[in-house]
Amino acid sequence: MGSNQSRELWNKGKLVGQKPPLKPKDVWAIRIHLQHAHAVRDLALFNLAIESKLRGCDLVNLHVRDVTHGNQILPRAMIMEPVRFSVCRGHETITEITSYDRSNRDKEEQDPEGTEAVSR
Repeated sequence: MGSNQSRELWNKGKLVGQKPPLKPKDVWAIRIHLQHAHAVRDLALFNLAIESKLRGCDLVNLHVRDVTHGNQILPRAMIMEPVRFSVCRGHETITEITSYDRSNRDKEEQDPEGTEAVSR
């Protein structure tokens, strides 16, 4: 296979990137379609997605036990996920983080139990 061959891109002519939000009439059309198709799971996921504003990757990782307690549906649920972020490498940020860390270590050495005298 030569690298000179031109291949058509898989996404040529397709809309890429963030899609526009659904309009209310589109939401209702999808709900009605799922109801007529008796797609109970898909309808539940779709309704939860619209109401919770969760990302798709968070939504598909949910289990029924995440949003229920016994036979009752929880009014609020929380998902915990690791978040990867970059730490700014600016001079001021590094200086502040270092000095904050140093002052906390000094406090722990002075009071290892974490108890502080309360003045009344």
